[in-house]
Amino acid sequence: MPEYRALSPEDIFSDPEVRCYVESGNACLGAIGFTEHGLAHAKRSSHYARSILETLGYPKRTCELAAIAGYMHDIGNTVNRADHAHSGALMAFTLLNKLQMPPEEIAAVCTAIGHHDEKTAYPVSPVAAALILSDKSDVRRTRVRKDAVLAADIHDRVNYAVEGMELAIDPEEKVCTFNIAIDTQICPVMEYFEIFLERMVLCRKSAQTLGLQFELIINNTRLL
Repeated sequence: MPEYRALSPEDIFSDPEVRCYVESGNACLGAIGFTEHGLAHAKRSSHYARSILETLGYPKRTCELAAIAGYMHDIGNTVNRADHAHSGALMAFTLLNKLQMPPEEIAAVCTAIGHHDEKTAYPVSPVAAALILSDKSDVRRTRVRKDAVLAADIHDRVNYAVEGMELAIDPEEKVCTFNIAIDTQICPVMEYFEIFLERMVLCRKSAQTLGLQFELIINNTRLL
Protein backbone atom coordinates (compact mmCIF):
# COMPACT_ATOMS: atom_id res chain seq x y z
CA MET A 1 0.00 0.00 0.00
CA PRO A 2 1.35 3.46 -0.84
CA GLU A 3 1.99 5.91 1.97
CA TYR A 4 -0.37 8.87 1.73
CA ARG A 5 0.21 12.34 3.14
CA ALA A 6 -2.26 14.57 4.96
CA LEU A 7 -1.48 17.71 2.97
CA SER A 8 -2.45 20.97 4.62
CA PRO A 9 -3.63 24.02 2.68
CA GLU A 10 -0.34 25.65 3.65
CA ASP A 11 1.53 22.80 1.93
CA ILE A 12 -0.33 23.62 -1.26
CA PHE A 13 0.12 27.40 -0.88
CA SER A 14 3.90 26.93 -0.62
CA ASP A 15 4.23 24.40 -3.44
CA PRO A 16 6.16 26.02 -6.32
CA GLU A 17 4.48 23.97 -9.05
CA VAL A 18 0.96 24.90 -7.93
CA ARG A 19 1.99 28.55 -7.64
CA CYS A 20 3.47 28.42 -11.14
CA TYR A 21 0.19 27.24 -12.66
CA VAL A 22 -1.87 29.80 -10.75
CA GLU A 23 0.37 32.57 -12.06
CA SER A 24 0.57 31.10 -15.56
CA GLY A 25 -3.21 30.85 -15.84
CA ASN A 26 -3.53 34.46 -14.73
CA ALA A 27 -0.98 35.57 -17.32
CA CYS A 28 -2.91 33.80 -20.06
CA LEU A 29 -6.13 35.53 -19.06
CA GLY A 30 -4.35 38.87 -18.89
CA ALA A 31 -3.17 38.41 -22.46
CA ILE A 32 -6.76 38.02 -23.67
CA GLY A 33 -8.16 40.81 -21.53
CA PHE A 34 -9.78 39.00 -18.59
CA THR A 35 -9.86 40.25 -15.01
CA GLU A 36 -7.34 39.09 -12.41
CA HIS A 37 -7.37 35.35 -11.69
CA GLY A 38 -4.01 35.12 -9.94
CA LEU A 39 -2.76 34.65 -6.42
CA ALA A 40 -5.07 37.28 -4.93
CA HIS A 41 -8.17 35.58 -6.33
CA ALA A 42 -6.83 32.12 -5.45
CA LYS A 43 -6.10 33.06 -1.83
CA ARG A 44 -9.42 34.84 -1.39
CA SER A 45 -11.36 31.92 -2.83
CA SER A 46 -9.43 29.56 -0.58
CA HIS A 47 -10.07 31.64 2.53
CA TYR A 48 -13.80 32.06 1.96
CA ALA A 49 -14.40 28.47 0.88
CA ARG A 50 -12.83 27.27 4.15
CA SER A 51 -14.58 29.94 6.23
CA ILE A 52 -18.02 29.08 4.84
CA LEU A 53 -17.73 25.44 5.88
CA GLU A 54 -16.12 26.30 9.24
CA THR A 55 -19.02 28.62 10.04
CA LEU A 56 -21.47 25.82 9.25
CA GLY A 57 -19.65 23.35 11.50
CA TYR A 58 -18.19 21.00 8.91
CA PRO A 59 -15.27 18.76 9.94
CA LYS A 60 -11.85 20.40 9.93
CA ARG A 61 -10.55 18.23 7.11
CA THR A 62 -13.52 19.05 4.87
CA CYS A 63 -12.81 22.73 5.47
CA GLU A 64 -9.15 22.22 4.58
CA LEU A 65 -10.07 20.44 1.34
CA ALA A 66 -12.29 23.40 0.44
CA ALA A 67 -9.31 25.70 1.04
CA ILE A 68 -7.14 23.57 -1.25
CA ALA A 69 -9.79 23.48 -3.97
CA GLY A 70 -10.28 27.24 -3.67
CA TYR A 71 -6.59 27.93 -4.17
CA MET A 72 -6.20 25.57 -7.14
CA HIS A 73 -9.51 26.06 -8.92
CA ASP A 74 -8.31 28.26 -11.78
CA ILE A 75 -5.04 26.52 -12.72
CA GLY A 76 -6.74 25.16 -15.86
CA ASN A 77 -6.53 28.63 -17.39
CA THR A 78 -2.93 27.66 -18.10
CA VAL A 79 -4.33 25.36 -20.80
CA ASN A 80 -7.21 27.52 -22.05
CA ARG A 81 -10.08 29.56 -20.67
CA ALA A 82 -12.49 27.23 -22.44
CA ASP A 83 -13.22 24.20 -20.24
CA HIS A 84 -10.71 25.44 -17.67
CA ALA A 85 -12.64 23.79 -14.84
CA HIS A 86 -12.19 20.36 -16.41
CA SER A 87 -8.55 20.78 -17.42
CA GLY A 88 -7.86 22.29 -14.01
CA ALA A 89 -9.37 19.27 -12.27
CA LEU A 90 -7.11 16.96 -14.28
CA MET A 91 -4.06 19.11 -13.52
CA ALA A 92 -4.97 19.09 -9.82
CA PHE A 93 -5.28 15.30 -9.92
CA THR A 94 -1.74 15.00 -11.29
CA LEU A 95 -0.27 17.47 -8.81
CA LEU A 96 -2.02 16.07 -5.73
CA ASN A 97 -1.33 12.49 -6.72
CA LYS A 98 2.36 13.38 -7.05
CA LEU A 99 2.21 14.89 -3.56
CA GLN A 100 0.68 11.60 -2.28
CA MET A 101 -2.67 12.91 -1.14
CA PRO A 102 -5.17 10.09 -0.40
CA PRO A 103 -7.44 9.24 -3.38
CA GLU A 104 -10.68 10.12 -1.59
CA GLU A 105 -9.32 13.60 -0.82
CA ILE A 106 -8.04 14.08 -4.36
CA ALA A 107 -11.51 13.12 -5.56
CA ALA A 108 -13.14 15.73 -3.32
CA VAL A 109 -10.84 18.50 -4.54
CA CYS A 110 -11.04 17.55 -8.22
CA THR A 111 -14.82 17.23 -8.05
CA ALA A 112 -15.12 20.77 -6.69
CA ILE A 113 -12.72 22.23 -9.25
CA GLY A 114 -14.45 20.42 -12.10
CA HIS A 115 -17.83 21.83 -11.06
CA HIS A 116 -17.00 25.49 -10.42
CA ASP A 117 -17.50 27.09 -13.86
CA GLU A 118 -21.08 28.23 -14.41
CA LYS A 119 -21.30 26.74 -17.91
CA THR A 120 -21.03 23.19 -16.52
CA ALA A 121 -21.16 23.71 -12.76
CA TYR A 122 -23.33 22.11 -10.12
CA PRO A 123 -22.85 22.09 -6.32
CA VAL A 124 -22.46 18.32 -6.11
CA SER A 125 -20.85 18.40 -2.65
CA PRO A 126 -20.33 20.79 0.26
CA VAL A 127 -16.77 21.45 -0.93
CA ALA A 128 -18.03 22.26 -4.43
CA ALA A 129 -20.79 24.50 -3.05
CA ALA A 130 -18.35 26.43 -0.85
CA LEU A 131 -15.96 26.89 -3.79
CA ILE A 132 -18.73 28.20 -6.03
CA LEU A 133 -19.87 30.72 -3.43
CA SER A 134 -16.36 31.96 -2.71
CA ASP A 135 -15.39 32.18 -6.39
CA LYS A 136 -18.52 33.89 -7.70
CA SER A 137 -18.65 36.44 -4.90
CA ASP A 138 -15.15 37.76 -5.66
CA VAL A 139 -16.25 40.93 -7.41
CA ARG A 140 -13.98 43.89 -6.66
CA ARG A 141 -12.25 46.86 -8.24
CA THR A 142 -8.76 45.46 -7.70
CA ARG A 143 -9.48 42.59 -10.12
CA VAL A 144 -9.52 45.07 -13.01
CA ARG A 145 -6.14 45.21 -14.74
CA LYS A 146 -4.31 48.53 -15.09
CA ASP A 147 -4.54 48.60 -18.89
CA ALA A 148 -8.30 47.89 -18.98
CA VAL A 149 -10.61 50.11 -21.02
CA LEU A 150 -13.81 50.27 -18.97
CA ALA A 151 -16.01 51.46 -21.81
CA ALA A 152 -15.01 48.46 -23.92
CA ASP A 153 -15.56 45.58 -21.49
CA ILE A 154 -18.61 45.02 -19.30
CA HIS A 155 -16.76 42.63 -16.95
CA ASP A 156 -14.12 45.26 -16.19
CA ARG A 157 -16.79 47.92 -15.81
CA VAL A 158 -18.86 45.88 -13.36
CA ASN A 159 -15.86 44.91 -11.24
CA TYR A 160 -14.54 48.48 -11.22
CA ALA A 161 -17.93 49.80 -10.11
CA VAL A 162 -17.90 47.68 -6.94
CA GLU A 163 -17.24 49.84 -3.89
CA GLY A 164 -17.73 47.10 -1.30
CA MET A 165 -18.90 43.53 -0.91
CA GLU A 166 -19.52 41.02 1.85
CA LEU A 167 -20.44 37.35 1.81
CA ALA A 168 -22.01 36.52 5.17
CA ILE A 169 -23.22 33.20 6.56
CA ASP A 170 -25.77 33.08 9.37
CA PRO A 171 -25.83 29.46 10.57
CA GLU A 172 -28.69 30.06 13.00
CA GLU A 173 -31.02 31.73 10.50
CA LYS A 174 -29.63 29.48 7.74
CA VAL A 175 -29.05 32.38 5.37
CA CYS A 176 -26.19 33.19 2.99
CA THR A 177 -26.18 36.90 2.13
CA PHE A 178 -24.14 38.48 -0.65
CA ASN A 179 -24.21 42.22 -0.02
CA ILE A 180 -22.66 44.44 -2.67
CA ALA A 181 -22.37 48.19 -3.20
CA ILE A 182 -22.08 49.46 -6.78
CA ASP A 183 -21.32 52.94 -8.11
CA THR A 184 -24.18 53.24 -10.58
CA GLN A 185 -22.47 56.13 -12.36
CA ILE A 186 -19.87 53.63 -13.55
CA CYS A 187 -22.17 50.65 -14.03
CA PRO A 188 -25.96 50.39 -13.72
CA VAL A 189 -27.30 47.50 -11.66
CA MET A 190 -28.78 46.01 -14.83
CA GLU A 191 -25.30 45.48 -16.25
CA TYR A 192 -24.37 43.49 -13.15
CA PHE A 193 -27.33 41.20 -13.81
CA GLU A 194 -26.49 41.00 -17.49
CA ILE A 195 -23.28 39.12 -16.78
CA PHE A 196 -23.82 37.72 -13.29
CA LEU A 197 -27.41 36.45 -13.17
CA GLU A 198 -26.34 32.92 -14.13
CA ARG A 199 -23.67 33.00 -11.43
CA MET A 200 -26.11 34.22 -8.80
CA VAL A 201 -28.56 31.43 -9.65
CA LEU A 202 -25.67 29.00 -9.21
CA CYS A 203 -24.88 30.60 -5.85
CA ARG A 204 -28.49 30.07 -4.79
CA LYS A 205 -28.23 26.37 -5.68
CA SER A 206 -24.93 26.16 -3.79
CA ALA A 207 -26.46 27.76 -0.72
CA GLN A 208 -29.30 25.25 -0.90
CA THR A 209 -26.77 22.40 -0.99
CA LEU A 210 -25.44 23.77 2.30
CA GLY A 211 -28.94 24.07 3.76
CA LEU A 212 -29.05 27.85 3.35
CA GLN A 213 -31.27 30.44 1.71
CA PHE A 214 -29.38 32.75 -0.64
CA GLU A 215 -29.96 36.49 -0.59
CA LEU A 216 -28.47 39.02 -3.01
CA ILE A 217 -28.53 42.63 -1.86
CA ILE A 218 -27.29 45.42 -4.16
CA ASN A 219 -27.19 48.99 -2.87
CA ASN A 220 -29.39 48.03 0.09
CA THR A 221 -32.08 46.49 -2.15
CA ARG A 222 -32.77 42.76 -1.99
CA LEU A 223 -32.88 41.32 -5.50
CA LEU A 224 -32.79 37.56 -4.81
